[in-house]
Amino acid sequence: MRFTVVLRTPARAAQPLFAQAPKAWQRMLPYIVVGVFVVALLPTTIAVLTNDYKAGGGWAGALGVAQTVPLLLAVTRPVPAWALILLADTAGAMVLASADAVAGHAWPWTPMNIVGYLLLMICLGLRESIRTLVGVWLVTGAVGVALGFYELDGVTTTAALLFVLSGAFLAVTGALRGIGDAQQRIAEQESISEAERARRTLLEERARIARELHDVVAHHMSVITVQADSAPYRLPGMPEPVQEEFAAIAASARESLGEMRRLLTVLRSDGANGGNGTSGSGGALAPQPGIGRIQQLVEATVRAGQPVELSLAAGAARAAPPAVDLSAYRIVQEALANVVRHAPGAETRVSVTHDAEEVLVLVVNGPAARDAVVALESSGAGHGLVGMQERVRLTGGTLDTGPLPDGGFRVAARLPLHEPTDEPPNDPTEDAS
Repeated sequence: MRFTVVLRTPARAAQPLFAQAPKAWQRMLPYIVVGVFVVALLPTTIAVLTNDYKAGGGWAGALGVAQTVPLLLAVTRPVPAWALILLADTAGAMVLASADAVAGHAWPWTPMNIVGYLLLMICLGLRESIRTLVGVWLVTGAVGVALGFYELDGVTTTAALLFVLSGAFLAVTGALRGIGDAQQRIAEQESISEAERARRTLLEERARIARELHDVVAHHMSVITVQADSAPYRLPGMPEPVQEEFAAIAASARESLGEMRRLLTVLRSDGANGGNGTSGSGGALAPQPGIGRIQQLVEATVRAGQPVELSLAAGAARAAPPAVDLSAYRIVQEALANVVRHAPGAETRVSVTHDAEEVLVLVVNGPAARDAVVALESSGAGHGLVGMQERVRLTGGTLDTGPLPDGGFRVAARLPLHEPTDEPPNDPTEDAS
């Protein structure tokens, strides 16, 4: 990190200078520098006031402490330190006005006063606002002018010198601090810009996926719906069972299209509304499915030619919290979809039971029927099982899946009823947020 960044303004009022520096030695540097100056200036001030200005020993000691020790406060609170030191320096100038050997020496500010005051200007310039720095500089000049009305004969006037030097030190350190602040703001802005670029890339990718889904899946589902609805009119004399089968196909296709449209609404939304049920695309609200709709899910699967038996415990839907209710439905939905894809015609049993502690979802199917059509998929990427595991983990439950000895498959999920959850899982196919 460049040194100018280390010089940036402390984040809090009483935070030490360089407190945000990345290295320990940089954070300790202000204390070390100020400590060295205090240790050097304190005895020097006492010695010079006593030996050169011939001030009394008591006055020399008191002024030495008052003009140097407050510098230790400048690391964290430079404005109070400046007020104390300016008051001590002004009092020192008045005391030295009556000293025996002031003629021929610097007055009203001694060389030690100037050195300590300039160190104080550095501390002020590194943390205070421009308005404060200008005020400090003007007050310094005003005090020098006021003391000038009592100027002594034979002294070397240092009021103008301190005024010029303090202004220069304040300007340089204030500029360095400003550069550090500017670089920090630039770094923060670059970080924000990078996050915005990543977010924009994500939104563009989601929009691309939405377009692909619409162009491919939605188109074919629309064709299926139209063909199934128009079959009785295109093929007159069709038996009643066949007409019912086509009607079931059309209903399933329309339901799939509805879920697809809600999914597309979510993918095209920027998520700025944070799940409040609205989106920029004006997606319609839809209730989350749950255990109460598993009966309809099973009936639709049976109409598709898959033999499924359902055992649904009474009161399971009322007992389950929203997260568990949704997860149970989605687990059964994915399990039945897997059976249709990988084991068509297989005898399948769905069981949903509950007690005071948990909901147990069990989906077991046997091997594919010998006279069934070829499986829609002979292999898969396993995303369905991964999705089940993620839903179960959201509720704090457990999932057990695996093949059975007879060639079937088993899915068992335990979903606790009292696991604390902040909110139900976001389901893009049902909640267009």
